[in-house]
Amino acid sequence: MHRKFILFDVDGTLMDAVANQRRVWHAWAARHGLDGDEVYAVALRTRPVETFAAVAPGLDPEAGLALLHALEDEDVRTGEYAAFAGAAELLAALPAGSWALVTSNYAHRVRGRFERTGLPLPGLIVDAASVSEGKPSPVPYLLAAERLGASPADCLVVEDAPSGIRSGLAAGMTVWTVNSPTPPDGTHRHFPELSAAVPEILGFAGAEPGMIYTTPPRATVPTSL
Repeated sequence: MHRKFILFDVDGTLMDAVANQRRVWHAWAARHGLDGDEVYAVALRTRPVETFAAVAPGLDPEAGLALLHALEDEDVRTGEYAAFAGAAELLAALPAGSWALVTSNYAHRVRGRFERTGLPLPGLIVDAASVSEGKPSPVPYLLAAERLGASPADCLVVEDAPSGIRSGLAAGMTVWTVNSPTPPDGTHRHFPELSAAVPEILGFAGAEPGMIYTTPPRATVPTSL
C-alpha cells in the first residue's frame, strides 16, 4: 500500500488552548500596564514581536519575549486545558512514523501539554525553533515531510488557522480543517469538530479505527502538578 502521512497543528486543532493563550497575554499586558483585551486582539493576528511593536513600541523585544516565554512555561505547569474530543482515539490509532506535529509553539511546551492530557506523542515535532520561517511559510510542513521521508503529495495537513492553511497549501499538501462552524478559505475539506474528522483522517492514513498503536491516553487532566 502506498504510504500516507498526517501532519497536525496543535493549538486549536488537537488541543483547546484558547483560554490559556488569553490568560497568558492578559498577564503579559498587566505586567506592562496595558489593556489585556486590546493586547490579546492584536496577538491573535500577529507574531509576538509584531504584537510588541504594535502595543508597546518602546519595549525591548527580547525582554518582551523573555516574559512571554516565562508565562507560557508556567501555564504548561499549572494551567487547565484539554484535548479536543476524538484526539486521543485518533492519535492512538495512527501507526508510528506516519504522523508528526507541526507547531508555532516550542517542543518542550507541546510535550508538557501532551503529558498533562495523556495524548500520545509522535517521534517528530517540528516547532518554532526548528525553522527559520514559520507559518504561513511552507517551510515547517516541508521540513516535517522531509524528516518523515514523505512526498508532500502524500501528506495530509490538519489545521484550524488561516496561517496554517496557507502553509500547508504552499507546501503542496492536502489540507483539511477542523473546529470551526464554517470552512476557512482554501481548505480542501472541513469538519466543524475534530471528532467528525477522525474516521476520514484514519482512512487517509490507511489505519483501522479502533486499532491501538500506542499507549491509550488518560481521560482526565490534573488541575496542577
